[in-house]
Amino acid sequence: MKIEIWSDVKCPWCYVGKRRFEKALADFPHRDSVEVTWKSYQLDPGLPDHYDGTEQQYLAERKGIAPEQVRQMWQHLGQQAAGEGLNFDFDRIVVGNSFTAHRFLHLAKSHGRGDAAKEAIMSAHFEQGLDTSDVDVLVSLGTGIGLDEDEIRETVGGDRFADDVRRDIEEARTLGVQGVPFFVVDRKYGISGAQPTELFRQALDQAWQESHPLVSLTPSADGPACGPDGC
Repeated sequence: MKIEIWSDVKCPWCYVGKRRFEKALADFPHRDSVEVTWKSYQLDPGLPDHYDGTEQQYLAERKGIAPEQVRQMWQHLGQQAAGEGLNFDFDRIVVGNSFTAHRFLHLAKSHGRGDAAKEAIMSAHFEQGLDTSDVDVLVSLGTGIGLDEDEIRETVGGDRFADDVRRDIEEARTLGVQGVPFFVVDRKYGISGAQPTELFRQALDQAWQESHPLVSLTPSADGPACGPDGC
């Protein structure tokens, strides 16, 4: 079973959704037969690499969200994140374009380290207040999960994997994705948002049952058997 997840590294609900999905997958009896692929998405592709302002200023100036509304939103998000074992620090978030981070994630994916890189970069952004567009930060994150420093610097310093990021984004448009996180199961089921763990588990069970239907080997259903009303 294949699951594709479109998300942006700057999206807090994407991190919460990642945790909830992981909990559902950990409890899924066929988890070893599930292939998870992370896909790139940008919520604000027009952002500069480094935005000159805080997260609150960014939301006020570019999204038109009042400061008090921002604080209420952060409080709710923080509570939801804490419930999943995450410790968001919105006051320390470094605002900037996520395109470079997505290219870094594609590099990690090419070495089979996509999930580890996704976790490292989202924690760096939301919990540690690190600049995930900075080359040295990405080198530190990448070498920490086993990537080569020279390859990271070469990738981040050029435009390697840029087309891969754009293809992911275009594919999302084709599928009608309008927000993230967005989960696609076997290109048949779409799940929008950071849904509860129970819903993810139900989706996994349903998709598995439909792709692996039980085939009866008996010619008739009338063989001797016991049921609720007796034998």
